[in-house]
Amino acid sequence: MIEVHQGEGPIVLGLPHTGTQVPEDVTATLNSRGAALADTDWHIHTLYDALLEGVTTVRTLAHRYVIDVNRAPDGVSLYPEQNTTGLCPLTDFDGHPIYLPGQEPDAAEIARRSEMYHAPYHAVLQAEITRVRDQHGAGILYDCHSIRSVIPYLFNGKLPDFNIGTNGGRTCGQAVQNAVENICGAARGYSTVLNGRFKGGWTTRHYGNPAAGVHAIQMELAQSTYMRETAPWTYEAGKADRLRPHLSKILTTLRALVYTGELT
Repeated sequence: MIEVHQGEGPIVLGLPHTGTQVPEDVTATLNSRGAALADTDWHIHTLYDALLEGVTTVRTLAHRYVIDVNRAPDGVSLYPEQNTTGLCPLTDFDGHPIYLPGQEPDAAEIARRSEMYHAPYHAVLQAEITRVRDQHGAGILYDCHSIRSVIPYLFNGKLPDFNIGTNGGRTCGQAVQNAVENICGAARGYSTVLNGRFKGGWTTRHYGNPAAGVHAIQMELAQSTYMRETAPWTYEAGKADRLRPHLSKILTTLRALVYTGELT
């Protein structure tokens, strides 16, 4: 369930939440809310398609309700004392249960899913990050996400359009963080925040190691910037076409930072 497209450049795009495949045995345990798969990062692989020549992409096709590959494999919360969802989510982003009563995954089932879906995704992602780092002397993992702009269970008010996560600047060099923040801040008609509600998931925090030549940054887009935020979750080409040049500029600029050695 892993889709990989290798490129010759120094940028790796992580696509952890765009998959919609759910095995039949898991589907049988979901209630109607779970079966709706509402918490998908809809169309993100389409939004980023062909934005940068030579980019590597790593995508899992399994839905996050099967297992969330952007969570720690030991289940430790990324955001203690805040509402969030876990390794094998039991609720949706609105706090409602997604399983039929008594059908929630137990420890053995979570371990099984972790072995089948979480570990393989990260084995491939690690291999691709190492490959581009070794080839170019440094590499950048850009983790691609999106979420509905209004979800009271997870955050107050309306989410900014660009949500940049670097875990307080620890997962990438200052030049990487500054470049992304500056491009987003200059994008007319869009709002942006650095390390706000979304500071970077487990993937960003796990791989980001600037001292070892691996820089990681998460981009959480408000879905209102490119799609309809209610079912059937339609991709809105007009909005997307307005957004894509800004995303392309981010990726092109990050690639140039690697090639010029100006990552720190």
